[in-house]
Amino acid sequence: MQFSIARDALLKPLQLVAGVVERRQTMPVLANVLLVLEDDHLSLTGTDLEVEIVGRVKVEQVAETGEITVPAKKFLDICKNLPDGSTIDFTLEDQKVNVFCGKSRFNLSTLPASEFPAVEPGADDLVFNTQQKEIKRLIERTGFAMAQQDVRYYLNGMLWELRSGSLRAVATDGHRLAMCTRAVNVEFDDVKQAILPRKGVVELSRLLNEPEGSVQLVLGATHIRAHTADFTFTSKLVDGKFPDYERVLPRNGDKIVMGEREALRQAFTRTAILANEKYRGVRFVLTSGMLTVTANNPEQEEAEEQISVDYEGGDLEVGFNVSYLQDVSSVIDSDKMKMTLSDTNSSVLIEDPENTDSVYVVMPMRL
Repeated sequence: MQFSIARDALLKPLQLVAGVVERRQTMPVLANVLLVLEDDHLSLTGTDLEVEIVGRVKVEQVAETGEITVPAKKFLDICKNLPDGSTIDFTLEDQKVNVFCGKSRFNLSTLPASEFPAVEPGADDLVFNTQQKEIKRLIERTGFAMAQQDVRYYLNGMLWELRSGSLRAVATDGHRLAMCTRAVNVEFDDVKQAILPRKGVVELSRLLNEPEGSVQLVLGATHIRAHTADFTFTSKLVDGKFPDYERVLPRNGDKIVMGEREALRQAFTRTAILANEKYRGVRFVLTSGMLTVTANNPEQEEAEEQISVDYEGGDLEVGFNVSYLQDVSSVIDSDKMKMTLSDTNSSVLIEDPENTDSVYVVMPMRL
């Protein structure tokens, strides 16, 4: 195996792939990246057995094709620190890799390509194409609400629900919920649900960096796969049943509050400074035309913010986790924020009045 390639061309796919490689792994080969040279195309593959990413790049000069695995982090660090605009000469001899660049030479250990595990997708595949920015928006609008290390393992991921003409992403940690729905070009008679694991969601979002570029999605019974010109992403799906999120959405809320999003976001940020570090609770007091947000902590300190809002209903007092309110106010991108409440014991429904594709639910707290 022998080839020459521009350092800048190799660095991009190598960075994409190395991100999925785990530092601590059960199999030594999982710390490596698989290099496969066929014709004038080099593919680079990294996996942790749950998520697999394949990056592709065209090679300038090919002397001999082949395949081998090399240590991912070391190979990436070498390429990062070589000069911009330089050319890398790569040779494999006697199961050792030599990397030459100018007067620099590196000799890397290898493991056989035959030891590298492949993530095999199952059957029942549903294939559709959409723009990368659509999937990116679904993830950005909902990903913050995924649970972290919850014993209900199906909450440590994101539900994708595919219906004819639309793809919906839902994330919840049991205390708040985020949901976003985007139109996609797919004809499908049924409803198909799949839960992407947290790492798969994070890695896929990182890969989708060409907003106007297209992505082909393949949804199977046990895997999801995303193809673009530059990479192929595969992730196992979480084997579990996602909660019935429709039941969580508050209905019949009669107290509608409309406020300036940035003013509310800043008020949440400031009151959070003196909120109890463990419980993060703040008190909402709604009166006609005014929202007062207060926070207390065990040191008897208090923060109070008054925000003018468009509200004409009756007085209401309710507690919420301020961190959840901060998260929602940060992802909404219009100037206004709409909150719908009903009583002290009910969740708040938060919406972006200009972009109706997303809704958020935050459960109340006892203070």
